[in-house]
Amino acid sequence: MSFRFLARSARPLSQAIESRVPFSFRAVQQGRAVAAFRTYSTTPETGAKENEAAAENADKAADATKEDPVQKELEAKKKEVADVTDKWKRQIAEYRNLQEQTKREVRAAKDFALQSFARDLLDSIDNLDRALSVVPKEKLDGSNKDLSDLHSGLKMTETILMNTLKKHGLERFDPSAESDKFNPNEHEATFQTPQPDKEDGTVFFCQSKGFKLNGRVIRPAKVGVVRNS
Repeated sequence: MSFRFLARSARPLSQAIESRVPFSFRAVQQGRAVAAFRTYSTTPETGAKENEAAAENADKAADATKEDPVQKELEAKKKEVADVTDKWKRQIAEYRNLQEQTKREVRAAKDFALQSFARDLLDSIDNLDRALSVVPKEKLDGSNKDLSDLHSGLKMTETILMNTLKKHGLERFDPSAESDKFNPNEHEATFQTPQPDKEDGTVFFCQSKGFKLNGRVIRPAKVGVVRNS
């Protein structure tokens, strides 16, 4: 009888255990599901909040930058400095151009004044040259001291005058000295004559010497040219 009682009492105990085990297992599974649900459901919300907070901070920083009076004043000063620098560069360029233009005008005025002055001197130089050329060389042997001294004085005067004019760009040239070829840009042919021992177009005689001012002909030389044919 005691054995039966024990057997009967054991069944309800085992059934109670079996009925309780699935319940606790289901509870554990439900707890995990709830935890998992909470984990996946709360993460996007947190990220969205962080993004919203970052966007708000960026907007606030941008608004602060736009509304910052110091920043505005700094930008205005930078623009003002750039404008002043540009104007300064333009003024420097204009000043240099004015300097170059002034130099050219002064040089042109100087050349014009010197050219006018040189033209007025050409006749005097020609007369001085003729006075020296009319004295025969055989009379300069010292037999006539007064004539020799006069000729030496005139020659010295001519040399000093021509050296002074040369310093200012005025030079005299004689194309017959080296039998130059006739150059219409520098020579003026007054006559032509045959010369068997010379080539055609050669300058063999100079009636009046030519003059150049700074390399530009202000008076061509009047010459005689060889023409054999």
